[in-house]
Amino acid sequence: MRALRPAGMAAALALLALLAGCGASNEDELQQWMNDRRAQVRTRVTPLTEPKQFVPQAYTQEASVDPFSQQRLASVLRQDAVASVANTGLIGPELARRKEPLEAFPLDAMSMVGSLRRGGSPVALIRVDNLLYQVRMGEHLGQNYGKVTKIDEAEVILREIVQDGGGEWIERAASLQLQEKVK
Repeated sequence: MRALRPAGMAAALALLALLAGCGASNEDELQQWMNDRRAQVRTRVTPLTEPKQFVPQAYTQEASVDPFSQQRLASVLRQDAVASVANTGLIGPELARRKEPLEAFPLDAMSMVGSLRRGGSPVALIRVDNLLYQVRMGEHLGQNYGKVTKIDEAEVILREIVQDGGGEWIERAASLQLQEKVK
């Protein structure tokens, strides 16, 4: 190890003393500033308002119908049963019959490409997945229990059974129109 020269040692001691002195004065100044700030800041707490006076109210609905009574529940269930029986009249026969091949496809996947007459009755030519099907009156197609009610040269008209927003089964008309080939 090398020994420090006396001039270098004196410079190091002077620097150490200077640093020690600066640290003490800065800390004192900081402490004084913090004390001044604490003395200047006054916290203000706003008083809470008085709570409203509670006034109890008398229960006046004792004579009205209890919404949880057995009679009320039984009447609602009877109404639902009557509605479902009326609803079953429309959809019941459709659920009891065997599905036909074209009921596996939605109507928008089908296109009418022509019509002809066989044995005096009209027949529509329907294309699905590049296969051609002959459809007659009374046959079913589409996924909404569609039944063919009319076939003419330009379109096939069907009756579908669908649920409305309230869950009721209703009938609606739908059609497939003749698709002209685009060149």
